[in-house]
Amino acid sequence: MGRITQDLELKTTQSGLSVLSFTVAVDRSFVKQGEERQTDFIDCVAWRQQAEFINRYFGKGRMIAIEGTLQKRSYDGRDGTKRWVTEVVVDNVSFTGEKAVQGGQSGYQPSYQSRNEQPSRSVEPPREQSANAYREPDNKPISIGGLDDFEEILSDDGVPF
Repeated sequence: MGRITQDLELKTTQSGLSVLSFTVAVDRSFVKQGEERQTDFIDCVAWRQQAEFINRYFGKGRMIAIEGTLQKRSYDGRDGTKRWVTEVVVDNVSFTGEKAVQGGQSGYQPSYQSRNEQPSRSVEPPREQSANAYREPDNKPISIGGLDDFEEILSDDGVPF
């Protein structure tokens, strides 16, 4: 998850496929004492409907959450040298819930998957925060459970959003 660094330009291949290349700036989650937070710039490429969706609903400076696979490829540069690129091939895109200002009104963007498919049912376990995280007052560890402790909800009935 990060911010798009440049204006988007949707392109079309000779065979008619939509393609969109862009870069996402991602702040690292840790800061060394006395230093500024570091940022990684991750090259991304989206194809077909994903490319069209991103081009339509996102832009420079917007926060975006992506899922995809890493791809390493080479190409010949204009000067004739072989160049290597590592990029994320985008599979899924989501709004991040950041506040958006449109027409003078602010509100949260809904979470949205760009494909017409079931939402992902994976659950990420909480990260360990410190040696004292998740402990009772008497310093006994609290069991936070595992992925098997979650129940799959098959209906949206009663969900307030």
